[in-house]
Amino acid sequence: MFGSSKYKGYFGIIDDEDILSISYQSHMNRKEFISYSALTATGLLLDTFATPLAAMDLAAGFQLKLLATDWGFKGTLDEYGARVRKAGYDGIEIWWSPDPARQKEIFDVLSKYHLEVGFLCAGSQADPREHLTYFKQMVEGAARNKIQRPLYINCHSGRDFFSFEENKDFIDLTRAITRETGIPVLHETHRSRMLFAAPVAKRYLEVIADLRVTFDVSHWCNVSESLLADQAATVALALERTDHIHARIGHPEGPQVNDPRAPEWEGAVKAHFAWWDEVIRRKKQMGQMMTILTEFGPADYMPTLPYTRHPLADQWDINVYMMEVLRKRYA
Repeated sequence: MFGSSKYKGYFGIIDDEDILSISYQSHMNRKEFISYSALTATGLLLDTFATPLAAMDLAAGFQLKLLATDWGFKGTLDEYGARVRKAGYDGIEIWWSPDPARQKEIFDVLSKYHLEVGFLCAGSQADPREHLTYFKQMVEGAARNKIQRPLYINCHSGRDFFSFEENKDFIDLTRAITRETGIPVLHETHRSRMLFAAPVAKRYLEVIADLRVTFDVSHWCNVSESLLADQAATVALALERTDHIHARIGHPEGPQVNDPRAPEWEGAVKAHFAWWDEVIRRKKQMGQMMTILTEFGPADYMPTLPYTRHPLADQWDINVYMMEVLRKRYA
């Protein structure tokens, strides 16, 4: 049999009998499990990216800030802040709230654990006017709070079914706020929002010269069911406008691979790092700050086992591993 081997994974420290049980539940037989163990023993795919980029001109002013998501975290906000600080992140990305009590809770955690922040803002209303009114309240509140200046504000902007002109109102609003406050207000390439697909986003990028984006290309891969090789010009345009990255790795059939360390995702991982490398090169040459959020999500973004809904990998571990790789490569 397997002897007395122990393995650490999502299910904690497990022995051979546990492995056989888990393997049966996930339709993995012993032969497949042994093959998997041999693969992981030879090293993880992401390790190949944990080396600095090739030497390049570095202008004064470049900074790299790596942030953690609270998406899927089950504990209190204070527990989250403590864990983020212990893991070595620079800050957090979190939804702005109109509730003063929630605002105080967020700012107390930021202060206690010496964390920086990027705020998320959005609306969900189906009527464009109502949506814009609520959206303005959120962005104005996040930008003009008197407690802690955010590194940026990331927007889930508009809706995919609003017209170009209706969505453009959101961009015009945020451009004005950025000019007045100096805070980057960015529009995420996100499904269900105005920049949900590369060919749709192209028009906004071409018409609005100072549109700045949060680049979460995993959504575009999913929508286009490809790694966007046939839309390279549009991706290049988006990279030129990118000030913030959501570092999740998508693939043609979904917005999140189950574990980016696994060798079967080599093509998707290489594609994402090639895009991110280009953004970092540009920021280093221009001497500008770059912020990156590690944003692998929980179930059901994270694929799960049927019936049990057990995630196939550990969300927190993946995000921390991504943070460490990104810091080694880009800092």
